[in-house]
Amino acid sequence: MEPVRLSKRMAELGLCSRREADEYIAQGLVRVDGQIISELGSKILPNQKIELAKEASRQQANRVTILLNKPVGYVSGQAEDGYKPAATLITAENHFPGDRSGIQFSPSHTRGLAPAGRLDIDSVGLLVLTQDGRVAKKIIGETSELEKEYLVRVSGRLSEEGLRRLNHGLSLDGEKLKPARVWWQNQDQLRFILQEGKKRQIRRMCELVGLRVVGLKRVRVGRIMLGDLPPGQWRYLRSDERF
Repeated sequence: MEPVRLSKRMAELGLCSRREADEYIAQGLVRVDGQIISELGSKILPNQKIELAKEASRQQANRVTILLNKPVGYVSGQAEDGYKPAATLITAENHFPGDRSGIQFSPSHTRGLAPAGRLDIDSVGLLVLTQDGRVAKKIIGETSELEKEYLVRVSGRLSEEGLRRLNHGLSLDGEKLKPARVWWQNQDQLRFILQEGKKRQIRRMCELVGLRVVGLKRVRVGRIMLGDLPPGQWRYLRSDERF
């Protein structure tokens, strides 16, 4: 049995993200077989018992996840080419009045807030921002199979064969794509359900079958729907909601 980094093992077990694990280890909040481990980079055997102190659980409970209806013109992550990050929209003024989470907005909720997945500058809809590494892993981790659903307005002609290829049969960057579910929502709009999120994937898939995307909106991540959240507004993920 090969030793593994403690932070990696904690992430594998779903206790937290690797970054969070390093924070907890440095704070002396992690025990392995009853012993506090506070040295970063420590290795353990996979069968050793890991426990998080109550303080770590308290810190996790205070981390928030935010659902934003991203408008056009904002980037998902760091500022680029003069465009503002979507996280700059997380202000008291933009808080959705219909938020039923019961959470009071605090400026501390914007610290360490990272996008779990991306939406292009010219795409709109549901963007998840979270302080919780467990949530990010659930949505964009290497083993994630969480569905993402999109409404996609297109121009051009799509044959039956093209529609079949959108569902199963396309490759990007030399890799076969996972099967998708794609069907006509109305005359000029397709509905896509994907289990992966390569860069500009839907736009590139459409190009391969002779279509041009003229509008793209994400309406669902896992079991969380965009619903009636207005563009540019956000709300907290409620305690009874799960991706």
